[in-house]
Amino acid sequence: MTADDVDGKLAAMGPRLRAAREHHGATIAGVGCATGISASVLSRIETGRRKPTLEVLLRLSKEYGVSLDELAGTAPAPAATPRATPPLSFGDDKAVLPLTRYVGGLHAHKHVLPAREDPPARPRQASHDGYEWLCVLYGRLWLALGDQDLVLTPGDVAEFDTRTPHGVANSSPSGPVEYLIMFGPQGERQRPRTPPAAGQGPEGCRDASGR
Repeated sequence: MTADDVDGKLAAMGPRLRAAREHHGATIAGVGCATGISASVLSRIETGRRKPTLEVLLRLSKEYGVSLDELAGTAPAPAATPRATPPLSFGDDKAVLPLTRYVGGLHAHKHVLPAREDPPARPRQASHDGYEWLCVLYGRLWLALGDQDLVLTPGDVAEFDTRTPHGVANSSPSGPVEYLIMFGPQGERQRPRTPPAAGQGPEGCRDASGR
C-alpha cells in the first residue's frame, strides 16, 4: 500500500467513525467520556480535519465493538445469515435497535422513546452531515426541525438534510413512541422505484416540508 493509499484510507475514516458512533447510539461527548479522547479531537476526526492515530482507532474500535478492518472499509462482506442483534438501551431516554450490521453507507435503526409523566420540553436540537428518513410506527413523535414543530403520528414520514438542526421527543404521556430511521451519513437518500398512480398520492403521510 502506497503512502497515498494510506492517506486516502485515513481520510475516509471520518465518515465511517461518525457512522459507527451513530450506529452505536452515542454522542461525541459520551464517547469522549468513555474513551478519554476529547470531544474536540473526535469532532475534527469525524469531519476530516484531523487524521486519527492508531491509539485513537484502537480505543474507538473497542468502544463501538467494530474491527479496524470495518473502520478502514476493508472488512469482508457479512455472512448471508445475519445474527440477531439485541436492542441497545440507554437508561430512561430511549432504546435503539440497529437494523443494519455494517459500518458506513445507508443504515437503519428502530428507536423507542418511553412515555413521559411530565410534558416534555422542546427537543434539544443537533446538526451534522447526512440525510435522514423517519417513519413513525406507533405513538406521537414531536419533531423539532429548524424553527418548525411537527407532531407525527403512525404512518407519517419525514425526510430532511441533517445539517438542519433537529431533535425528537415523545409528545404523549399515554405510551411510548416507536419509529424507524434510515440515515445516510454522507447524504445518501432513498430512491423510490414505484411512483404512485397518476392523480394519487400516499394518504396519511407527509414529509418534513408538509407535502
